[in-house]
Amino acid sequence: MDRLASFGNDPFDKPPCRGCSSYLTEPYIKCAECGPSPFLLCLQCFTRGFEYKKHQSDHKYEIMTSDFPVLDPGWTAQEEMALLEAVMDCGFGNWQDVAYQMRTKSKEECESHYMKNFINNPLFSSTLLSLRQMEESRSADSAIPFKSTDDPPRPTFDSVLSRDMAGYMPARADFMEEFDNYAEWDLKDIDFVDDDSDILHALKVAVVDIYHSRLKERQRRKKIIRDHGLINLRKFQILERCYPKEVQELYDVMRRFARVVGPIEHDKFIESHALEFDLRREIHRLQEYRKAGIKSFCSAKVYERVKRVREDEQRKRTMLCDVLQYIQDGRACQQWLSKQAAIDAGITPVVTTITMSTTGRRSAPPLNLTGLPGTEKLNEREKELCQVVRLVPGAYLEYKQALLNECRRQGGLRLAQARALIKIDVNKTRKIYDFLIKEGYINKA
Repeated sequence: MDRLASFGNDPFDKPPCRGCSSYLTEPYIKCAECGPSPFLLCLQCFTRGFEYKKHQSDHKYEIMTSDFPVLDPGWTAQEEMALLEAVMDCGFGNWQDVAYQMRTKSKEECESHYMKNFINNPLFSSTLLSLRQMEESRSADSAIPFKSTDDPPRPTFDSVLSRDMAGYMPARADFMEEFDNYAEWDLKDIDFVDDDSDILHALKVAVVDIYHSRLKERQRRKKIIRDHGLINLRKFQILERCYPKEVQELYDVMRRFARVVGPIEHDKFIESHALEFDLRREIHRLQEYRKAGIKSFCSAKVYERVKRVREDEQRKRTMLCDVLQYIQDGRACQQWLSKQAAIDAGITPVVTTITMSTTGRRSAPPLNLTGLPGTEKLNEREKELCQVVRLVPGAYLEYKQALLNECRRQGGLRLAQARALIKIDVNKTRKIYDFLIKEGYINKA
């Protein structure tokens, strides 16, 4: 039978006796066969042979007591625990208060015993040193443990950075506004009284359980934010941009699953996919070399250099074709080419007189749509309209959609309604209106 330490000096800290439900005082009995929760009995119930459910009186047992020496023959285990609790309550060095709380030892005895056995004990120091060395050797062989991000910035209240950090206060390590911030409101008026009915009592208990679940969800979200370093959002975004575009898209998709795994596992997953993208890109490059008949890396360097030159020439040729395609005036095109040829030859180009229209206004050249967003969504006739009207494709598509929606709603559309709908030059509105009617997109009212 082993003699084991008790749960604490305070009898209210121990579980009650399973036989008479009284508070246990040392020594008392613990069944060595019943578990996993301890089956404890006082000496009176043990001598009567108390049995309950699976517990039998002939089971093996242990005597639970702290009335035996541990470090010093003059100090029992109960006194050792009382000394540690007194030092924790009164603080190291306040030996007068520690002795007053101990009541069984003097000030000098408490100080000498604590300094001898807990501060200057070579057994404890060697044990701590071996544990530290064991921890260092374990961490050297394993992966680098995850560490939280640097101390987050401390922005001023209601600044842009403070809003980006969701109101996080680094000095308190907490948020200004919690998740489910008004969860406590459901409990402010609840009061448990003795004359509550069973249904009302169960209802109040259910409300408290719901509140506990909401608190757990709040803590879970905080833990995810801290573990994954999401408080300093800007730094997190900078680190995310270090990945290629394909990995960034994967990162954005897989971010919702970060709550399921830890930060190390999530980072390993993203890094492994980044490595996979690199390997696929390298395999594709080697396959291209094989199709081109290249068998050495020296030839591959020459191939890459020639490929870049060929792509540059093709890009320039494409740009020239685009310019020639979208220029409607052949004379203006010829003048532009002559001017560029004169500049290349080092000759001062001849400035030609700008032609004027009969109204005295300078005629505007057609709009160049090369590279403008939305150009690929237009057909050839719509491109020609945008060039003549000098309207960017994105704006034209918005005006077109607005006119189509209004025409469907009213069953037809008049020019005055079109001018009231899109606030641009009336001449441009007329050309767009006539074009859409001619192409059959809308009909007159």
